[in-house]
Amino acid sequence: MIEIPEFIIPFIPWIRGLVGLSLVGAIFLGAMGAVWIERKLSADIQFRYGPSRVGKFGLLQLVADAIKLFTKEDLRPKNADRVLFDNATIFMMSSVFLMLVAIPVGAVFINGVEYPLVVTEMDISVLYIEAMSALTIFGIFMIAYGSNNKYSLLGAFRNFARMVGYEVPLGITVVSVGIMTGSLNIVEIASAQGLHWNIFLQPIGFIVFFIALMADMGRLPFDQNESEEELIAGWITEYSGMRFGLGFFAEYIHMILGSFLVALLFLGGWNVPAFISNNPVLGFIVPTGFLLLKTVLVLMTIIGMRWAVPRYRIDQVIDLSWKKLLPLSLLNLVWAVGLGLYLGA
Repeated sequence: MIEIPEFIIPFIPWIRGLVGLSLVGAIFLGAMGAVWIERKLSADIQFRYGPSRVGKFGLLQLVADAIKLFTKEDLRPKNADRVLFDNATIFMMSSVFLMLVAIPVGAVFINGVEYPLVVTEMDISVLYIEAMSALTIFGIFMIAYGSNNKYSLLGAFRNFARMVGYEVPLGITVVSVGIMTGSLNIVEIASAQGLHWNIFLQPIGFIVFFIALMADMGRLPFDQNESEEELIAGWITEYSGMRFGLGFFAEYIHMILGSFLVALLFLGGWNVPAFISNNPVLGFIVPTGFLLLKTVLVLMTIIGMRWAVPRYRIDQVIDLSWKKLLPLSLLNLVWAVGLGLYLGA
């Protein structure tokens, strides 16, 4: 654990409260930014008029989208389960906020001492984040089952099948990173990398983690649960107005937090050379900016892949998880144990 000076200890609850409030605001702004980036990129690639013409750089498209969502009629299907249908988005938003409290979004260096920007530290924070992420599946099932729509239910069952297949290699890869570091605390994993990023120490693990993360977030080519050509819109077919907006907003926040995980676990986190971290000004600003830059690059890659890869069939998705990613994740686990013993972790 990182040592904290005694004079700071009484203020820790206040500092964590402020960090938490700042994170909530920043993550909402980040989700809006992700929506804008995706709309703008898709407009540029597909020559759409709307998002590329509404305001400077298409920034007013977000305002137009908000007006459209707020003014749309809030429909509820006949015979829908009102409890599940109305409260599913609350469940999904709760999942992303529970993840948020354990994910560090940067660090500041004061007199050469590192202080991570995180609401709370846990010894098993990586496993906690993965468990909270998996709760999203219950929100999707609540929407699908509560809608009383066969296409929605088919989308939810596809989501179950995909999540079961990809959570296993995802978890094994995370444990592999923890074994090499000697900790499951995400702050310690990020700090321990220094300038030797895990992407170079565990390249197979990085590939498995990134693919499994894409599947976990339901991004192309893993969006079988909402494929329009087969299921209309899958699990969210019957949602309209702000319910639809909140459901997808939770997915965008999930995507941002997933990008943070890639940067923290495999891309060196906020670590910078010592001459920067020891500088009173640069050490306060650069490490967090460095982490945010990596996160944005990962986010742009995830968004860009939507327009570059075709959607897999559901049987191909299952084959990929159980026949390829699972053996590769086990191979990476053996490699991590051997390399960890060699390095003395």
